[in-house]
This record gives sequence, C-alpha cells and structure tokens, in this order.
Amino acid sequence: MSKPVSVCPFRSIVERYIHHWRALGRSYNHEAWLLGRLCTFMEASNARDLDQPCFEAWCGSMEHSTPTVRRRAQLVVRKLCLYRQRTEPDCFVPNPIYFTRQAPYHAPVIIGPDEIARLLDAIARLPAHPVFPLRKAVMRLAVVLLYTAGLRRRELVRLTLADVNLEQGTLAIRESKFHKTRFVPLSRDAKAEIRAYLRLRLAPGPDHSPGSALLGHYTLSGEFTGYRGGALGRLLTSMLQTAQICDFQGRRPRVHDFRHSFAVQALLRWYRDGADVQAQLPKLAMYMGHVSIVSTAHYLHWIPDVATVANRRFEAQWGKLMQGEPS
Repeated sequence: MSKPVSVCPFRSIVERYIHHWRALGRSYNHEAWLLGRLCTFMEASNARDLDQPCFEAWCGSMEHSTPTVRRRAQLVVRKLCLYRQRTEPDCFVPNPIYFTRQAPYHAPVIIGPDEIARLLDAIARLPAHPVFPLRKAVMRLAVVLLYTAGLRRRELVRLTLADVNLEQGTLAIRESKFHKTRFVPLSRDAKAEIRAYLRLRLAPGPDHSPGSALLGHYTLSGEFTGYRGGALGRLLTSMLQTAQICDFQGRRPRVHDFRHSFAVQALLRWYRDGADVQAQLPKLAMYMGHVSIVSTAHYLHWIPDVATVANRRFEAQWGKLMQGEPS
C-alpha cells in the first residue's frame, strides 16, 4: 500500500530534517512534536510553504506560552530553515532579531535539610488515597531521590525495577540527556528508603517485571503504570505548598530546584569537611550527568551558608597573613 501524500509539502521537509538528526543519534522527540504542530497549523491555514506571514501567524498562536517557550520554539524553526537553506538557498529563514525576548532567569529556591524534613512530615500526614494506595510512598521516595541523588525529573520517572541495585547501592540512569548512561551511588538513607518502598511496590498485585516502572500507580483497569513527569511534578508542587516551603521572599521552589539544592548541599559538605572543592567538582559533574564542570557551575549558587563556611575556611588558612602576622 502506497504512503499517502502529505497535505502540506512542508511536512516532507520536516520529516527529512527529523530523520537527519535521529540518524546522528539524537532522539529529537520534542522538536519533532513542535515541528509537527507547525505543519498542522500550516495545513489548517492552507499554507503550502513557510513564509514570513505564516511564521508570524504561528508565533501569534503561541501567545498563551511563556516568552522562553516561544523563543525556543522559534529557534527550532529557524534551525530547520537553515538546514533547508543548504539545498534551497532562496527559502524563508526567520530573523532572530524579531524573536520573542527570553524571560529573565528564574533563580532557584535552595531547599535545606530542615525544609526537607518538614516536607516529608507533610507527606506522612496525608490520608491514604482510596484509588492510588502507593501515592504517599511514591511522593516520599521521589523527594528523597531528587534531594539526595540530584536526579532530573525525567530521569526519576523513567526508573524501572531493573535500574535499582540494592546490593551495590546504585541506580542505573539509562539514556538520559545527551544519550548518556551513568550509575549513581546512593546514600545509606536513600537505600533504606528504597527498601521500604519496594516492600510496598512488590506486594502482590503490581507488575513485578524488571522493565516495569519503579514509581507508579494502579489505573482504573487494575494495571500498574508509571508516573509521567508532569503528573509527578504537580503532586510534588502541591506538597511543597502544603508544607509551606518557601524562601525569605515567599517564592515557592520548583521541582527542578531539588537538583540545584543537591549541588549546593554537596558544596557545603566539602567546605565543612575541609575537602579540596576544585578537585571534587569533576566528580560532581559526573554524578549529575554533565558533560563538564561548566554545566555543573550553573547549579552552584553562592548562598549565605556557603559564603559563611568559605569565609571561615579562608580565615583559618590565611587570616594571620591578612593581619600581618607570620604564617
């Protein structure tokens, strides 16, 4: 059976572009979804090719999105047009000068051990859910792993039973960002939390196959399915509000702020233990799944606690010299 011809010829260009990136090892799923929406918009508008009026109309259809999301979408389309320009020099390429301005950087809210304890207490006080009996246990383990292992939310929801190795005390983070796989050593408390969760997760009923989701719930049909990132994120956000976790400005933390907090807490421990911080940074980058410490530096924030311990360490090492005394 022959493949139906696309209503929009532009879609074939998009398909060729997506195939190009996937042949290079990129999943390109988000970009494929975004460009697919562009093709659907063009088909609904009876546009056979992308030009300036069509591009502006498509940008106008994203008014409900944040400025950062709109700008990223516009950049994805520009990269597609630049790719097309290699073989079609006269094709339309949007000018980035007129793209939506990116919103200012949203500084994270660093969560400390006291706030984590309050958050876990709030989860423990939740009544048992009549439909999702594992919900409390899932939220508790999610908080522990996000805070003590610095996982990305997507990495957390993709964990399977086979990824947990309690004998070695590690989690296997498979095909994460940039298609990297790494093994994350767990703290003693995190291993204890996983053991407690698995006693509930592996009770009679749920799917016990190695490839089944670690964090999940029963569906109405009785099947066990893993959480999606958005659903788990909404649960954790609601608990952060219930526990009244906020900074001195009253800002609530986002789920990704757990990852920022993990990095800052590691920095604090090194300063307090007298470790060589610069020598530890490559290890932290590897643990967090970064390509280099340049990416890790994005998560190392100079909060008052870090400034205090760093100043004390500097004073202990060089204080006499600064006061004119012999070392």
